[in-house]
Amino acid sequence: MIGKAMQDAMNEQINKELFSSYLYLSMAAYFEEKNLAGFAHWMRVQADEERGHAMKFYNFILESGGRVALKAIAAPKTEWGSNLEAFQEAAGHEAQITASIHALYDLAMKEKDYPAQVMLQWFVAEQVEEEKNAAEIVAQLKMIENRDTAVLMLDHRLEKRSGE
Repeated sequence: MIGKAMQDAMNEQINKELFSSYLYLSMAAYFEEKNLAGFAHWMRVQADEERGHAMKFYNFILESGGRVALKAIAAPKTEWGSNLEAFQEAAGHEAQITASIHALYDLAMKEKDYPAQVMLQWFVAEQVEEEKNAAEIVAQLKMIENRDTAVLMLDHRLEKRSGE
């Protein structure tokens, strides 16, 4: 049976993961408007992943005898100054999510919630990948700066991302 502190913290994490999905959908819409279908596709895949992450917490709470309590999701930004700025925000956001996952793991250890620790280990590893992916694109965007041909080449590569 999941404890109240862990249940409440995981319900908060569901909200953070759903906000992440909204944020990436908003970024996808921004890139669609700029006619960068590959960038938009990458963000849509990311939004789907974040929704999947929320559902992992949702299901874990229910399977552990807890109660899911959904809260309002804040509206994300809709405009960025550049492609780089959007991906820098995505990278920063992933760092915040990593910190939140680590805090959940610390709570699971404190509460001696062994099933939560096992489940959260997946998220700890996943966040390494999430931060790496966003950081790589930020680095690539910094390399190409405002070279339109290079941006289009990166756009084409991002369009090939598959969902997991």
